[in-house]
Amino acid sequence: MPNALAYLMLAAWPLITLVMFRRWPIERALIWSLLGAYMVLPPPPAAFDFPLMPPLTKESLPSLATFVICLIHAKARAPLLPQTLPARFLIALFILSPVATVLTNGEPVFYGRIGLPALGLKDMVALVLLQAILLLPFLLARQHLATPKGLRELVVALMLGGLIYSLPMLLEVRLSPQLNIWIYGYFQHSFEQMMRSGGFRPIVFMYHGLWVAFFTVMAMTCAIALAREADVRRRIFYLLAALYLGGVLVLCKSLGSLIYGVYLAPLALFLPTRMQIRIAGVMAVVAIAYPVLKGAGLIPVDWILEQAAKVDPERANSLRFRLDNEDILMERALEKPLFGWGSWGRNHILNPITGVIETVTDGRWIILIGIFGWVGYLAEFGLVALPVLMLWVYGRRLGDAAHVRLIGPVALLLAINLIDMLPNATLTPLTWLFAGAVLGLAETARHQRPETSRRRPLGWRPIM
Repeated sequence: MPNALAYLMLAAWPLITLVMFRRWPIERALIWSLLGAYMVLPPPPAAFDFPLMPPLTKESLPSLATFVICLIHAKARAPLLPQTLPARFLIALFILSPVATVLTNGEPVFYGRIGLPALGLKDMVALVLLQAILLLPFLLARQHLATPKGLRELVVALMLGGLIYSLPMLLEVRLSPQLNIWIYGYFQHSFEQMMRSGGFRPIVFMYHGLWVAFFTVMAMTCAIALAREADVRRRIFYLLAALYLGGVLVLCKSLGSLIYGVYLAPLALFLPTRMQIRIAGVMAVVAIAYPVLKGAGLIPVDWILEQAAKVDPERANSLRFRLDNEDILMERALEKPLFGWGSWGRNHILNPITGVIETVTDGRWIILIGIFGWVGYLAEFGLVALPVLMLWVYGRRLGDAAHVRLIGPVALLLAINLIDMLPNATLTPLTWLFAGAVLGLAETARHQRPETSRRRPLGWRPIM
């Protein structure tokens, strides 16, 4: 169980956030109030659980505190809500779909003699509040970070955060992943899953080693993005930082994140911005369509497993386990396809004798479809993908300013996050920060005059 220090850190974070906003520019304070919390606060089960409220964890508590402080102290630079109709529609769907979920789950669920409760008014209130709080970083980023300065602050912060976090990561690789135990008094996951290839992979204060590895991918890609728009001296520093973070990524012992890093590095470093955005757009579409493609048998599951087995048989078995559970849970979800089964584990299969949950939800997509149905799934994945897709449509209107060279790698990061949300549940406040900032910039580009519409001077003169 979490110790007193864990709860003290959670309670103190709103005060720390207030100090940030008093001392730093609003962009930097907003970013580090959420990024710092994600890096150092204790993960669940450390939380404040109040009646009719979702648990205030390391994600929800900083988001709520930052929103209140911004509301009181910061001057709004833009409306809180997006200006585009699709974004507003998806936000409304994201926040309000739990209402329909609760209304369609007013009956208990039984597995033999084991029963799960029906959903009621308190569940409706808690789920709607949870969805609204979860979305706050997205809205705040669109409001305050959708500028060249804000985007650069975000990219720099992610790189610096990765460099700082690499120190406790390397410590855990060397000694074993026990920092959360030493400081907060408990281990947040399964210790066995932090052992790979005769060594350890770091977890620090995040939910799982996979989260740490993906965070390292984000930091490395941000360092590469900064190298693209820097002068020669700073470019060398950023490339060395990216190389160092790449080495740390290898030590994380996460095959998926390592593949992401190897894939993203050359794309972020060498491709032109518009090509990066196009690739990101295609990846976003594939990610959203994955459940349909998998259901139609268009995903080459057997081939993927064969290739994974050639690399690492252990990881191939783990992947097979995930895919098998996806099939079971999808059958369960199709019993309530539109709005899902709701909370309390109703989307799972339980042992009818012991009541133990027999299924495992790893991917964010199957969690969403099971709990909130297709409506909830399309709302969340749509909100993360929409900025990338809008950049795909309006990207040519951005021009050639220095910050534009940062947008391509950031779009790639958003797209790869969507891809990673298929096998894992790596939706974090950082995802929402990137998505909100990019959405705001894409909305700005939408109102700019296309470059192709500019009239060029004639190359000939009349003879009369």
